Amino acid sequence: MYKLRPHHGLCSAFFCGHGYSEAFTANMTEMLRLFRQDDPYITLTGGTDCICASCPHSLSHVCDAAEKVQRYDSAVLMFCGLSVGSVLRWSEFCARVDQCILDCGKLEQICGDCAWYTICKSGKQNR
Repeated sequence: MYKLRPHHGLCSAFFCGHGYSEAFTANMTEMLRLFRQDDPYITLTGGTDCICASCPHSLSHVCDAAEKVQRYDSAVLMFCGLSVGSVLRWSEFCARVDQCILDCGKLEQICGDCAWYTICKSGKQNR
C-alpha cells in the first residue's frame, strides 16, 4: 500500500514527463507506471508521500510549500468526499478525481496558482 497526497491525483492526470528535477521526474514516471499496472490500494495522507520522496522541495519530509499543497489536498478531499486516512484503489481514486473535479471544471479553482497549471490546463483541453 502506498501513501499519497490527495492533490497528486490531479498531478498524475496531467503528468507528461516534466518535473522539478530528473530524480523527481524519474520517480513520478515509475510510481505512475506501478499504479497503472498494479492498481494498488492507496492511503490518502496529509504529509509527504511516495511522490514527494524525490522532490527537491521536500526538506526533511516537509514540503517547502506546505501551506499551498495542504490547501490543494483539502480541496481534493472535499470535492471527492474523502478524508486523510481514506484507503481505496488507485483506479477508484482517479475515477473520483475525474468525476468530482476534472469533469466539473474545478481544476483551476483548486490549483490555478500552481507553477505547473499551464501544462495541466493545456492537457485538460486534450483529455
